[in-house]
Amino acid sequence: MSFDHREPGTDPADWTPFLDTVAALPVRLDTVASVVVVAPHPDDETLGAGGLIASAADAGVPVHVLLVTNGEGSHPDSPSTSPERLRSIRDTEFRAALAVLAPAASATLLGVPDGGLREHPDLLRSALTERLTGVDGPVLVVAPWRGDGHRDHRIAGEVAADVVEHAPGTELLEYPIWAWHWDDASAPAAPWDRARSLVLSSAALDRKRAALDAYPSQTRPLSPAPGDEPIVDDRHAAHHLRPTEWFFAVSAAQSSRSRESFDAHYARKPEGWDFDGSWYERRKRAVTLAALPRERYRSALELGCATGVLTAELTERADAVLGTDIAAAPLARARLRAPAARFVQAQLPSEWPDGRWDLVVMSEVGYYLSPSDLDATIDRVLGSLDDDGVLVACHWRHPDDDAVTSGDVVDARLAERWPRPALVRHVEEDFVLSVLPGPAVVSVATTEGLTP
Repeated sequence: MSFDHREPGTDPADWTPFLDTVAALPVRLDTVASVVVVAPHPDDETLGAGGLIASAADAGVPVHVLLVTNGEGSHPDSPSTSPERLRSIRDTEFRAALAVLAPAASATLLGVPDGGLREHPDLLRSALTERLTGVDGPVLVVAPWRGDGHRDHRIAGEVAADVVEHAPGTELLEYPIWAWHWDDASAPAAPWDRARSLVLSSAALDRKRAALDAYPSQTRPLSPAPGDEPIVDDRHAAHHLRPTEWFFAVSAAQSSRSRESFDAHYARKPEGWDFDGSWYERRKRAVTLAALPRERYRSALELGCATGVLTAELTERADAVLGTDIAAAPLARARLRAPAARFVQAQLPSEWPDGRWDLVVMSEVGYYLSPSDLDATIDRVLGSLDDDGVLVACHWRHPDDDAVTSGDVVDARLAERWPRPALVRHVEEDFVLSVLPGPAVVSVATTEGLTP
């Protein structure tokens, strides 16, 4: 997800009729012994959970805020204020805002560089784990929604989810910040089926408004010059100053599609799907191969190769090809169809083959993986892909009763997690294909010396 905070975005008024239809369970503070709020930047704690912090304080529930960064990157084009100066300003603002919300609340400032949580996730993981260790009674952890669209927000949410999963007696709620701005109230992408709501008292809402006002570096211009515009103007603030705060509960962990289900499928249909006879399949393979930015590759890995139809064509484009599949039956056919390739039975992401690759192909397999297994698979690809290599991902966009997610979800997740923008992104009604480059990949024209 990409967005520009300077764009008008979704009108706050557009959300009102939608929110009136949401049947959300209430957030209960009478069942928790303490609250821990994860805030990637100063003001996230106020925008996303300021009312909850104030309400918890009023109920006598201890609150601790883990502030990940000092938010020094909020105005990268400012001609008047340096990141070093902003770091100091926003530190002071954070302390003032938290004192307004909950004077007795405590905080830990981790000092991660703004925008750099992806490089330092263990700092947050260690701090949150330490905070939850040995706490008496149930703890409510509140962190950014992982789909919010900001990289620091996503990673903070991922780390929080991982820590909470391994911390008994701990519950996680996720708060949206930028989703209010970029999401469409008429067809929202956020998981409103998991919504939780906290109705704020007038006193709590007043303190939240005052706490946000304690961030003049974000709510008012730094100067009249371009680049110093407010980040949270009145239109943005209106999303967060409703009398109800909204959160998303974390759904029960989904499981990837099992090996047994694939074994049963191939027992019924030995060829799996109609890879040879279907014009859709033949055309999709042609589009996939045409999207490859190099004519020749050293070493290719195909994830979920099935009966090896695409694998056979990859052997004509790569010096060495390894195909993997979760089931044994299709691999027997694949070995006959593509004798120049190697094949191993492997379950993603745990059974990952040794080797380095300059081409990885993930075709029609990502949506069979649980969200956590998909993330781990992406990490595995990134860890074994050569700098001049690419990942090619192609996925069906229509419903599949056996899928855990969908092709669009997989493609969006790849875009979120991949360090560089897609070199190629082809979307049509039936499938979506993305070519995701390693750090040394350049365009075909540049490689050919055709550009100035």
